[in-house]
Amino acid sequence: MDGTLDHAMIRVADLEESLEWYQDHFDYEEKDRHEGDGFTIVYLGPEEMHENGAMLEITHNEGEDVELGDAWGHIAVRVPEGELEAAYEQLMGEGVEDYRDPESCGGRYAFVKDPDGHEVEIVQRDHGARWSLDHTMIRVEDADEALGFWTRKFEYEETGRWESDTFANYFVKREGAAPEEMSVELTYNYDGRTYEMGDAWGHLCVRLDDLQDDWERLVERGADDYRDPESCDDMYAFTRDQDGHEIELLERDPSAESLFPF
Repeated sequence: MDGTLDHAMIRVADLEESLEWYQDHFDYEEKDRHEGDGFTIVYLGPEEMHENGAMLEITHNEGEDVELGDAWGHIAVRVPEGELEAAYEQLMGEGVEDYRDPESCGGRYAFVKDPDGHEVEIVQRDHGARWSLDHTMIRVEDADEALGFWTRKFEYEETGRWESDTFANYFVKREGAAPEEMSVELTYNYDGRTYEMGDAWGHLCVRLDDLQDDWERLVERGADDYRDPESCDDMYAFTRDQDGHEIELLERDPSAESLFPF
């Protein structure tokens, strides 16, 4: 199975406010949009993206607020090495809230928040377009189960880790992935805490070569049969990890006229 991380989805309360925030501050452009019955989905990303770079999916449900849960961590965006301070100061000058500046993070990274309170980490990388998605962080209650889920079911490999006295971060992505591809950061706190999902966090999406065959393989490996392809008109499917984080599965030709399977 060769599943590429395609996008991370978050829900927002005010679509136009969120689009303006990401477009103004990160120079994101709208890649595609779907207007449904009572909801809108918009794909965003930098103008110049790697062919397997991940997009940000923003979903807005009409008339609904969103609630953040602590199972959802953050997305991380890239700036070139040596430009963290300048990038953060640029955002401050544009009126972004001063949340966690580089100095408070040891000069290695920084954090801002979008209009709904979604945290956005800023990391320094020598690869990938400016502001492109570097990773998506989710919190897990059992590191062994979480790593086993991604390595066994999706055949992902561990590409990095950081272990401290109280918590650990594990990074996974598909074997052979380009540096510009997004990874998943699994955060595990040693104190046995539990988490609330909240509806502001949507899902991760894995792009597959063959939806039906790969779905059957995942189910054989014990993946949660949450929303199978047939229940989704054979356009996509959903499974869930051991903590309930939803993972969309779909086939897509990134060069097609529409990015949506419907």
